Amino acid sequence: MAFSTRTLTLTGLGVALVAGLAYVSFRTDPVPVDLATVTRGPLEVTINADGQTKVRDLFEVAAPISGTAMRSPVEEGDIVRAGETVVASVRPLSSSLLDARTQLQAEAALQEALAARHVAEADLKQARETQIFAQSQYDRTKVLTDRGVATFTRLEDDSQRLAVANATVEAAQARIEMADGAIERARATLLGPTDTNQTSGSCCVDVLAPADGVVLSVAAESERPVVIGEPLVSIGDPDQLELVADILSNDAVRLSPGALAYVERWGGEAVLEARLDRIDPKAYTKVSALGIEEQRVDAYFTLTSASESRATLGDGFSVFLRIVEWHVEDALQIPLSAVFRSGEGWAVFVAHNNRAEMRLITLGHRNDTVAEVLDGLELDEEVIMHPSDEIRSGSLLVERSNL
Repeated sequence: MAFSTRTLTLTGLGVALVAGLAYVSFRTDPVPVDLATVTRGPLEVTINADGQTKVRDLFEVAAPISGTAMRSPVEEGDIVRAGETVVASVRPLSSSLLDARTQLQAEAALQEALAARHVAEADLKQARETQIFAQSQYDRTKVLTDRGVATFTRLEDDSQRLAVANATVEAAQARIEMADGAIERARATLLGPTDTNQTSGSCCVDVLAPADGVVLSVAAESERPVVIGEPLVSIGDPDQLELVADILSNDAVRLSPGALAYVERWGGEAVLEARLDRIDPKAYTKVSALGIEEQRVDAYFTLTSASESRATLGDGFSVFLRIVEWHVEDALQIPLSAVFRSGEGWAVFVAHNNRAEMRLITLGHRNDTVAEVLDGLELDEEVIMHPSDEIRSGSLLVERSNL
C-alpha cells in the first residue's frame, strides 16, 4: 500500500512538472510597448523654413562720378548721420597718358587752332578798316543830304554798307572766340595726369550719408579706381529687421498676411515672434539637396519681438522659422507615431485591460509630432506608440517602463 501511494505521488509530480514546462514553452509572452494618453490642448500646424535677416530699408551708396575712390573714411559698424557724415570721397578721373600718335595729333590740332586764330585776327582787322570807311562815308553822305546836295538813295546805300561792315566785325570777333575755344580744347588734350590734378579746382567729391543708421558694409577700404554707379558703402538700421524665407509655392498659397511665425535657432535662447508681411507674386525654380527641382517663393516677415531680446541679431544672419498655418486652442490629439494606415483610412491600437484593440479613427489637422482626432477615440484612452508587426487585436501587452 505504501509503495502504491509513493508511486502515485511521484507520478503526479512528474505530470505537473511536464504540464508546467509545456505551459511555459507554449504560452504567448506579452509584447512590451510604449503608451501615450489621448489629451486635449492647443494644436498648431506649422510650415518650417530656413531664412535669414535683412535690413528693411537698405541704402546702397554708389560713386556719383568715375574716378578714384579715396581710402574709406568709415568702417563697418560706424554710426552715421544723414547729410552730415562723409561716407566716401571720390577724386575725379585723371587724364590718361597719350601714345606717340595721339601726342602728335594733339600738337598738330593745337598748331591748327593757333593758325586759325591768326586768320580770325586778320579778318577782324580787315573788317574794322571796312567798318571805319563805311562809317565815314555814311557821315559824309548824311551831311550832304542835310544840305540837299546828296540824294536819299545814296544815303540809304551808305547806311546799308555800314550795317554790313558792323556785322562783319561781329562775325570776325566770334571767329576769334571760336579759335580761342579750339586752342583751349587742343591744350586740354595735351594735359597729362599730373597737370590735370594740379589744375583741378578741388580734390574730391564727398558723398554724405543718405540716412541715419549704421555702416553695414564697405566695398573696399583702400583707394581704388571706380566707375559711376559702382557701390561704395551700404547703410541701414539693424533695429529695423525683416526676415526672408524661401518656402514651397504650394505651402505659400495656404498662408495669409499676418500669419504668426516662431523664430528659432538664431543664436539666442529666447524664441522670437514675427508676422508675415507679404509673399512675392512670382516663384522660382530651386534644386534641393536631393537634386529635386522645386518651385519656391520668398516670404517676408516683420519681427515683432522687442529689440532688446534680439540685440545681437544683425543683417544677413541665419534663422529657422515655424510659420503657423492653422491653430486651435482645444483639440483632441494623439502622437502621430501612434497612427498607421488601414486600407484607405487611419487606425491605432488602443490598450484596454492589457490587451491591444485595433480602432479606426478619423484625423483632422496634423503637424510633425501630433494629429487632431475627429472621431474614434475618447479623452484619456491610451494608444500604443510605434506599433510593431507583433501586435494584433487581442495581443497581450506590457508597458515597457514596467519591465
